[in-house]
Amino acid sequence: MILKLANTFTRDEEAGRAVAEYRAVTPEMRDFLFALIAQRGAAHQDDLLTRLVEAEVDGDRLTQEEILGFVQLLLVGGQETTANLLNNAVLCFIENPAQLDRLRAAPELLPSAIEEVLRYRSPIQWMPRATRRDVEVHGGVIPAGKLVLPMVGSANRDPNQFADAGRFDITRDPNPHIAFGHGTHSCLGAPLARLEARIALADFLERVKGFELASDEPWEPRKALQVHGPSRLPIRFTPGRRVTASL
Repeated sequence: MILKLANTFTRDEEAGRAVAEYRAVTPEMRDFLFALIAQRGAAHQDDLLTRLVEAEVDGDRLTQEEILGFVQLLLVGGQETTANLLNNAVLCFIENPAQLDRLRAAPELLPSAIEEVLRYRSPIQWMPRATRRDVEVHGGVIPAGKLVLPMVGSANRDPNQFADAGRFDITRDPNPHIAFGHGTHSCLGAPLARLEARIALADFLERVKGFELASDEPWEPRKALQVHGPSRLPIRFTPGRRVTASL
């Protein structure tokens, strides 16, 4: 349900349904989580929720609502972005067969290839931020306290930062993309996402020796503005090759 909220900026009928459904399930999730918080507060367990409950800085602890927001963020960041990263990687390899051949010939390039997927097809395209002070940008001033919408996907294709920015290159170095944010707001789950991608893609490429888009069933991009990736990606495996896994 949280994932559908990425559609809300379109302000269409589907967006309205997504908001209504989100509002309907949030109280249920709140009740469920608050009960778990009470359990963790009464009896310590070795898990993330207990650490959130017990976390303390200078006498301050997270409120229940803050923990709820954190858990909701983990639900999105822990599955939606990783799923899009994997799907986007497969799509990049299909569209750039020479780069896939290069990767198969040199599997040690996989970490670099994942970074290029993150740049070339960033799973998150924008991320709202609020200004804490006046910020000057290209001769204009964004006042303090205003909501801004940095376009991550656009920045990662900036020709002033990346040579031949529209080309998918698994050996790109340096590759200072901001798919995981930047500075103090960098994604906490970035190392886990990279690890998941390395494991999943290495296994997929080892098991599936040939694959291509199913020409009679075109792939479909997500309608949401924030997340970027295919909502439907029909794959045809090359005949005569060993296949033990499929998408």
